[in-house]
Amino acid sequence: MIKVVLVEDHLVVRNGIKLLLDAAGDIEIVAEAENGNELINMLENGIKPDIVISDINMPLMDGLEVTSFLASRYPSIKVILLSMLNTVEQMLEAFNKGAKGYLVKNVGFSELIFAIQHVAEGGRYVCAELSMMMVDKLASSSAGGKYAYSSIDLDLSEREVEVLQLISEGYTNMEIADKLFLSKRTVEGHRQSLINKAKVKNSAELIKFAVQHHLVS
Repeated sequence: MIKVVLVEDHLVVRNGIKLLLDAAGDIEIVAEAENGNELINMLENGIKPDIVISDINMPLMDGLEVTSFLASRYPSIKVILLSMLNTVEQMLEAFNKGAKGYLVKNVGFSELIFAIQHVAEGGRYVCAELSMMMVDKLASSSAGGKYAYSSIDLDLSEREVEVLQLISEGYTNMEIADKLFLSKRTVEGHRQSLINKAKVKNSAELIKFAVQHHLVS
């Protein structure tokens, strides 16, 4: 089981996330907090989560401060941040402070679960919405002649090429599974295989790599 602490100052939002995670089967909510100060008290009293899922905008101690604190005091605890903002700048700040995942709050159920599982296994994750924004910026830069990359042979299977293309178009694992008539678990396996072959850390870097090396159209 992946042990999670939810840190969110809005009770309705927190309860909604809790209901989703309870349905996942392999995720256990071990505690809930309204802000960073409550979280710290819980940790000092012996709560030991694998992952902290925290809102960015909170009173007393916000998500970015929580991330910095955990990175320095509890480095084994991984942080996934939730935000209403889909700005690349805030996402980069979050990762610079030690976050392992960054999701906008309108993220779908399947992507939320995948992000938690992926981070728990040691990866990093950026939601599809932000990944596509990064792709658009890269594509614009490439079109302007700022970057020039050659293609690369990763020994991809035909199925992996199909999955990579759909990932680059912003589809979630479940949506890809539906399109290709595969199970969600199989798609997750292809995604991880692509990440491993490209030697990148997460889906956002995979998309960036694919665009740079002309692996997707």
